[in-house]
Amino acid sequence: MTDQAPTTTTTASQPTLTEPLPPSVYKLPQTAQLEALYTIIRDRETSRGDFLFYSDRIIRLLVEEGLNHLPVVPKTVTTPTGATYEGVGFEGKICGVSILRAGEAMEAGLREVCRSVRIGKILIQRDEETAQAKLFYSKLPQDIAQRYVLLLDPMLATGGSAIKAVEVLKEHGVPEERIIFVNLIASPEGLANFCSKYPSTKVITGWIDQGLNEKAYIIPGLGDFGERRYCS
Repeated sequence: MTDQAPTTTTTASQPTLTEPLPPSVYKLPQTAQLEALYTIIRDRETSRGDFLFYSDRIIRLLVEEGLNHLPVVPKTVTTPTGATYEGVGFEGKICGVSILRAGEAMEAGLREVCRSVRIGKILIQRDEETAQAKLFYSKLPQDIAQRYVLLLDPMLATGGSAIKAVEVLKEHGVPEERIIFVNLIASPEGLANFCSKYPSTKVITGWIDQGLNEKAYIIPGLGDFGERRYCS
């Protein structure tokens, strides 16, 4: 089970997140174990090895939760005892799409639970002239329009990159309701922006932080996920 979170309200400047969460947002159960994992990866004294190990544990939980939101169909199998079991099977194909570069860190967690899953990549960066998110590179499965997509990015700050990524996926024929956005930490501002733009796209997050500072960094956050993941 997940804690389901809102409704968003819109001010003259930008949407704001209200309680409860929008119906498209799902948080992992806020257990003591999960908080302990987040405490470790938030600590600036945590070694790179421990950061990798404990962030991977959270990513695995998030991916498993994301899969819970895929549609299923009835499926009947015969067990080794010869008995019939009435169960379910996944409906349709899936793929992962990581938002580079930090999103690549979540690919292994997806592969651990989905054998031979196809994975695409999207590179989005801020355009210095317009201050808007801009697509620089994308490589997606040719049949992505027929798949359910797990969009992977560990941090949701302002929401600009995630919004642009969904725009790219829609341009390739993926309906927004077939996209599940998975992230470790989200800001209320980013969630409000994203959900107001794409209310039909589900968001699976591990933790919702206090907000953004004047530099648009998530507070308390955990710093630059990519730097901590890939740099010693």
